[in-house]
Amino acid sequence: MSLILNFLFVSSIYLLILVRDYLRRRRQTLPPGPKGLPFVGNILDMPYDKQWLTFDTWSKHYGDIVHINVLGRHMIILGSFQAITDIFDKKSSIFSGRPRSTMLNDLVGWDWSFTLMPYGDEWRKNRRAFHQHFQQSAVSRYNTIYLRESRNLLDMLLTEPDGFLHHLRQTFAGTLMGSAYGIRVSKKDDPYVSIAEAAMHEASEVTVPGAFLVNELPILRYIPKWFPGTRFHKVATHLKKLSDEMLNRPFEAVKQSLRDGTAEPSITATLLQSLPADEDNAEAELIAKRVGASAYAAGSDTTVAECHVFMLAMAMYPGVQKRAQAELDDVVGPTRLPDFSDRDSLPYINALIKELSRWQPIVPLGLPHESMEDDEYRGYFIPKGTIVFGNTWSILHDPDEYPEPDVFKPERFLNPDGTLNHDVRDPGFAAFGYGRRVCPGRYFSDSSLYSIVSSVLATFDIKPKTDKYGRPAHLEPIMMPGIISLPAPFECDIKPRSTAAVDLIRGSLDDSL
Repeated sequence: MSLILNFLFVSSIYLLILVRDYLRRRRQTLPPGPKGLPFVGNILDMPYDKQWLTFDTWSKHYGDIVHINVLGRHMIILGSFQAITDIFDKKSSIFSGRPRSTMLNDLVGWDWSFTLMPYGDEWRKNRRAFHQHFQQSAVSRYNTIYLRESRNLLDMLLTEPDGFLHHLRQTFAGTLMGSAYGIRVSKKDDPYVSIAEAAMHEASEVTVPGAFLVNELPILRYIPKWFPGTRFHKVATHLKKLSDEMLNRPFEAVKQSLRDGTAEPSITATLLQSLPADEDNAEAELIAKRVGASAYAAGSDTTVAECHVFMLAMAMYPGVQKRAQAELDDVVGPTRLPDFSDRDSLPYINALIKELSRWQPIVPLGLPHESMEDDEYRGYFIPKGTIVFGNTWSILHDPDEYPEPDVFKPERFLNPDGTLNHDVRDPGFAAFGYGRRVCPGRYFSDSSLYSIVSSVLATFDIKPKTDKYGRPAHLEPIMMPGIISLPAPFECDIKPRSTAAVDLIRGSLDDSL
């Protein structure tokens, strides 16, 4: 009984705070938006599935800055390039905060990820260490790993083409584990990959707006686990175990290999070897551990999802595939596989990679920012603590900037002479986040994607599956809900372009890479 009374008392205090906030804020001019109910606001208006489409509809109705209120928490949706630039770039000192997720930060313990850290000195130290190894000038040192894993992918597609979704995930897992930890993953049932995949999948689900009420009402975290309606406790306990393993297990493996003298070159090994032997290195070791885990957390799902979009787009748009293959045949030829020395001579491949980021953005709402102080924009009041979304999907589907936005058209990024048109806005400005919170792993992701796209198109044809009458299946870009949005599972027919391509794949497998 005392637990229930305590809960009712704390809930009453929280309700009084909501009332005070409601009466104080309504005297200010907030941006327009759908009208909510007293106290609970717009919680009933929040969709679980594909929030970016609902937010896009609101932006078309209310304008490119929309306000909603969810249980007393102010939220802003930015729906234009101009609004996003004004808020996240020009006012980055105010809008670089990160809202705290009760599920992910408090109950699961993901405070180790600098992506989720509040803006400040701790965030700067961790991001600086990460940036050192993933900046544009640094990622070329991983070219050997990109190529090795791409060659392995071709072999897996040749052996088991129907497992392409698994193979793509395995390929990027191998790229990240090799770069971050010097660990070579096995092609099937690798424990490091299995743990990280499960952790990332569940982490994406628990951060969906509206998925768990405890994120909107943090006070609910204090309800006992046995109380009805507290499934979030069970989910958080399971996810905490997975995330702890993802953080610690590969890191400890690197430390052990350094002691044994068997460590492969890697980011984590470099960070640990640089530590002075006669000093207290606890903080530096913690940062090294976070860098490796953050690399996997930031890239494992996003780049894999983009590779899934690539396979879907090629099956849906055979003309695009043929044009890309013709460019590869002309530049690279039939006697070798493409590598990074070819990239500047492959404008259509580069345009195709840009269109992958634009057509179906993998993080369609970006990661939310938080205002760190009261501010005013266009005469509207934005209170401190407001959650601010940049609707990436809206920006990248703006028909004024990208005509026929629902069509996959790499040529939109090309001049009439076939060279890249740098006057067309690069979708990377939105696909990788905004302002000071832009993803520092974007160059690593881009290089890995280039290696996979160019290698696969050089050697395979990708088509829809056909029925017994030879009719091709109808494919659509159906995206799944989540902060990270993957295409719904689909099937396609993947076959080598020729016997010469088969020989090229088999001849490319070289353990010395």
